[in-house]
Amino acid sequence: MDEILKNLPKQAADLHKEHKKFFVKLKKKPPKHLDTMMQDIHDAEFERTDCLKCANCCKTTGPLFTDKDVYRISKHFRMKEQQFIETYLKVDEENDMVLKSVPCTFLGADNYCSIYDIRPKACREFPHTDRKKFHQISDITLKNVAVCPAAFNIVNEIKRRIEG
Repeated sequence: MDEILKNLPKQAADLHKEHKKFFVKLKKKPPKHLDTMMQDIHDAEFERTDCLKCANCCKTTGPLFTDKDVYRISKHFRMKEQQFIETYLKVDEENDMVLKSVPCTFLGADNYCSIYDIRPKACREFPHTDRKKFHQISDITLKNVAVCPAAFNIVNEIKRRIEG
């Protein structure tokens, strides 16, 4: 896994223009059964991929925290929401609440998340490759292929299936 993660940013960068061009075409004319195809590819990839061996998303990026996330997680820690925000979060340049630092505060040395059952929505949905209307989130997907080996493989597979 270390070797894959070491090479992933360069592989993603090498294919960035190609992927971007693919997504532009996909947005203009998405195939009829794109969501079903994406779900199949996503499911197949995550049968092979063990996130606990990787956790690169938790080590290199921080999720966005919604108000609901803050409420749920602060309640879990028996903290006031404002105290949770001041302790763990900051407001970024896009006015979103994100972690103050990465790797994620809640990630253990064993790659397990200490708040897994109540983790933020962004973490539960990452890498967003099984989302409905997948073609509408190309910007985030292009970022995620440089972070998540599974997302990289999923994008390459959907591209292969559509372009032949």
